[in-house]
Amino acid sequence: MARIIILGAGFAGLWAAIGAARMRDEIGRAAEVEILVVDRNPYHNIRVRNYEVDLSEAAIPLGEVLDPIGVAHRLAEVQAIDAVKQQVTVAASDGGREVLTYDRLVLALGSELARPAIAGLAANGFDVDTYAAAVRLDAHLAALGAEAPSEARSTVVVVGAGFTGIEVATEMPGKLDRAGVTDGQRIVLIDPNPAVGITIGDNASAVINEALLALGVETRLGVRVTAIEPNAIALSSGEIIPTRTVVWCAGMRASPLAEALDVERDRYGRVIVDQFMRVTGAANVFAAGDVACSFVDGVHASVMSCQFARPMGRFAGHNVVADLFGQPMLPLHIDWYVTVLDLGAWGALYTEGWDRQVRTSGAAAKLTKQTINHVRIYPPRTGDRAEILAAAAPTLQAPPAVRS
Repeated sequence: MARIIILGAGFAGLWAAIGAARMRDEIGRAAEVEILVVDRNPYHNIRVRNYEVDLSEAAIPLGEVLDPIGVAHRLAEVQAIDAVKQQVTVAASDGGREVLTYDRLVLALGSELARPAIAGLAANGFDVDTYAAAVRLDAHLAALGAEAPSEARSTVVVVGAGFTGIEVATEMPGKLDRAGVTDGQRIVLIDPNPAVGITIGDNASAVINEALLALGVETRLGVRVTAIEPNAIALSSGEIIPTRTVVWCAGMRASPLAEALDVERDRYGRVIVDQFMRVTGAANVFAAGDVACSFVDGVHASVMSCQFARPMGRFAGHNVVADLFGQPMLPLHIDWYVTVLDLGAWGALYTEGWDRQVRTSGAAAKLTKQTINHVRIYPPRTGDRAEILAAAAPTLQAPPAVRS
């Protein structure tokens, strides 16, 4: 029996698995190929929700989605990839190591937070990069709620004023309220750039600044962090801010396991893939999501977001089975791009196009954001095989502004 191994069960990996199972059934080869998903966690994390107040629906057991469609899944840490021998070395939670051989591989290990060598960051910093990290942050905030009031207790510093950092900062008042830290709340957003949301574009800056001002979020721009202590953070400006909570949201990199492939990578460490999601320069290897760079419209490179990871995964899953059995593959093409930035209690910001023209903001955009985060990006959870497989049809969804 042939084997397809999918490394990672994030947005790209999960949808690659479902897409592969759909194509396997469609061509009537279900008995001839095993689809195996390998991930360090037994769940699919709705990663874009890790900043939210309520994390109760941010992790979905893999078996809930994969068991009904006959996709195997293994809890293990990927340690090495040998594309020449077509082998993957994994380590189980009990410490045992195993070498898995594949006929086709889908690399969907995603991205991870860039953590520079700043004094105290590893020991005293928090983040929302993973579900486990988000849960750890919430537990820390809850513990602060039981402590005596102090300036450091009530102050949260968020480092990185990009997409994630802005969402963390604007949602933080709600998280502090839930933790019982209601006295003297202070949120400070720090970034080395001269403005907030540089990566989101100039058109969005006025709306973002309006929201930050309304929510009372302070900014420190054009400065860097020099040290993080248990009760304070030091900045390059000389300012020292008393705080017990520093949330690091500055920068993302593709999984370092992508370096195991002797292929071209971009400045984020992402492997380059063609229109069929095949890794350029590696035989029998496909890639999707944050670990892959695809020129989705022939010009623009994919962005590290679930908006691109999900269709990339669906096409990778379809094409990896098609390639294995000599069937025609389908080229990925995405000719639209939107961003929906959560701005906490103030609302949200919705932009369209690669130049990020603002279309809606405030309460109207918030409804779109909630629909995306709580409904649209979820796989079917009914356990119905046909419904799950149908959701992985390799066709692009309409823009969020059109769908309800």
